[in-house]
Amino acid sequence: MRGGLTDAGPTPARGALQAAITAVAVLAALALFVASCATGGTGARDEGPAHADAMVGGTTASPSVEPTAARGQVDAVRLVKDDPEVSAEVKRELKPCVGDEYPVDVSYGDLTDDTVSDVVVNVLTCGDAVGVGSYVYREEGHRYENVFKDEEPPVYAEIDRGDLVVTKQVYKKGDPVSSPSGENVITYRWATSGGFDEAFSTHNDYSTVVGGDPTPVPASG
Repeated sequence: MRGGLTDAGPTPARGALQAAITAVAVLAALALFVASCATGGTGARDEGPAHADAMVGGTTASPSVEPTAARGQVDAVRLVKDDPEVSAEVKRELKPCVGDEYPVDVSYGDLTDDTVSDVVVNVLTCGDAVGVGSYVYREEGHRYENVFKDEEPPVYAEIDRGDLVVTKQVYKKGDPVSSPSGENVITYRWATSGGFDEAFSTHNDYSTVVGGDPTPVPASG
């Protein structure tokens, strides 16, 4: 055991070393404080922190958005051409007008109380856009079933608040294709037994004005 040594206080050399370390720490803290004041912030970067949970693969993560029309979209041209219920005449009319653009209007909606959207297809002529066939397809399993067709031109079908509305323009002798004399509008609803039933129909006569478009006028009585 060594005698004459105690831990009551630091030796002069140790005290000098501690004083130097303390001085360096004070200077470092002072330099950090001055740097933070110079940026005008509170020590964090002014451009904001980069949160790790907002980064994926080095880019900012964003919500996944599904395309609106991706679900339930069908190839309407192929659907009509492969449908044995569609007449050969309508299939002959179904050809590209310009490039690969077919004269087909397609809409989706709930007509048959199914869990997926039904498909309404209108086939038109290229020159005058006259409807030559209107069809409704309902998904059954992994295929579409034709549950409605009207091939008496001019005809056009659309979805209106869950009803199937079919418009058939009426021409009198001498009427040009662009100026029908009136229209018949027939509303169909899906029956619980399956298939569409006619709910009601209306007839409108057009009042033509020189230089203007035909205006529907409800028939009297």
